[in-house]
Amino acid sequence: MQNHYPPTILDVEASGFGSDSFPIEIGVKRSDGARFCRLIKPYQSWTHWNSEAESLHGITRDVLSQYGIDGREVCIQLNTFMQNSTAYSDGWVVDYPWLIKLYAEAGIEMNFKLTALEYLLSENQMQHWHEVKQSLVNQQCVKRHRASVDAELIQQTFMTTASMPMPALAR
Repeated sequence: MQNHYPPTILDVEASGFGSDSFPIEIGVKRSDGARFCRLIKPYQSWTHWNSEAESLHGITRDVLSQYGIDGREVCIQLNTFMQNSTAYSDGWVVDYPWLIKLYAEAGIEMNFKLTALEYLLSENQMQHWHEVKQSLVNQQCVKRHRASVDAELIQQTFMTTASMPMPALAR
């Protein structure tokens, strides 16, 4: 599916990689260019922490304690920002459960939809995705692995791959 308007992209950073992990940062790049990024103060029951995940995103527990926002407030702000729209994730299988965990703990209903980005990608986009994404990382000297940076990068990768010519059919 060709889409000339960039889709809204949502990315989540988490305390770890498994089912015990929890969301610590949400980043969104909306189709109109607006951005949203919030660190989430962990709830007391959220204790799982993985040092490998921390080394990837660079967010420490101390940073979350000092700068994290209450999960309920993050949910309210995110609902307002998303305005009942649809966002896409390149890691839906983990990002969606982390969002569900956040909204459930906050006791707030999520008023937007999160869908796998793969539903929008053409075969041509899928074939070139990783190569194009890595090229953009190299061009932009991306060093941070953070939710807002990742959302921007994913949206740029989508637009770049969407504008690539389709290969000629074999005859």
